[in-house]
Amino acid sequence: MTTSELTLPEAQGSRADGGRPVRRRVLGAGKQLHAGPATYVVLTVLALVSLAPLLWTAIAASRNNERLAQTPPPLWFGGNLFKNLQTAWDQAGLGTAMVNSVIVAGTITFGTVLFSTLAGFAFAKLRFKFSSTLLLLTIGTMMIPPQLAVVPLYLWMSDLGWANQLQTVILPTLVSAFGTFFMRQYLVQALPTELIEAARVDGASSLRVVWHVVFPAARPAMAVLGLLTFVMAWNDFLWPIIALNQQNPTVQVALNGLGTGYIPDQSVIMAGALLGTLPLLIAFLLFGKQIVGGIMQGAIKG
Repeated sequence: MTTSELTLPEAQGSRADGGRPVRRRVLGAGKQLHAGPATYVVLTVLALVSLAPLLWTAIAASRNNERLAQTPPPLWFGGNLFKNLQTAWDQAGLGTAMVNSVIVAGTITFGTVLFSTLAGFAFAKLRFKFSSTLLLLTIGTMMIPPQLAVVPLYLWMSDLGWANQLQTVILPTLVSAFGTFFMRQYLVQALPTELIEAARVDGASSLRVVWHVVFPAARPAMAVLGLLTFVMAWNDFLWPIIALNQQNPTVQVALNGLGTGYIPDQSVIMAGALLGTLPLLIAFLLFGKQIVGGIMQGAIKG
């Protein structure tokens, strides 16, 4: 690797060692780092370990119940994959469940990202009374176990006449204390106060400041929060199984109805679990580059 000599500007006037300027040797810039063979081995092992549960689910979904009960278990795919997928789709009614989950997870993600960004901006950059107290109360709600809120929340939704309806699942999770705290911590560093003041001097309204200043600066964190929220909303089981029924389910509620016979068909259950996982895999494949690019953009700006 080549090196170059760099004269320190602050040392221009000082002399040392016989009147010569003080110099330092620095590493050359613009060089690309390359990973060694050990790095690829470690990454390959970690990737295989991470994919092992998904791979086993697909293998089990392609077999039958009798083969899964044998020892040793199957280590490769069988010929019943599409048959089991069709059976799981029909038994669980996954067509309606998929649409409901997309509506629920999408609405929760949009609401959480929007409201958390606005609240995080308010806590990070706006000055108002009791802001610190309100922030502490918001963070304190994360310490309350969600199981404690199930009974009063269900009674409240029943009083509104929303039992077994999707808004029962959506409304309680439109705002996230974690999301508010997460966006607040990000905007404290990523959004300069001078930029907001400059927009105010130019005559921008509060709405234009949020749209043209806050949202562009918060885009990397919004992408990360949106991904995390979508995954949690899609996989949520506790509250949907209480608030909904098998006639109007989400994916997780519908999958709960599989394998309820005297001898549960594990291959059909695995096929249903595989179908419920596919939308998340598709979301990662479609938006993974954009999310990673947003994270890297925020890291460079930071």
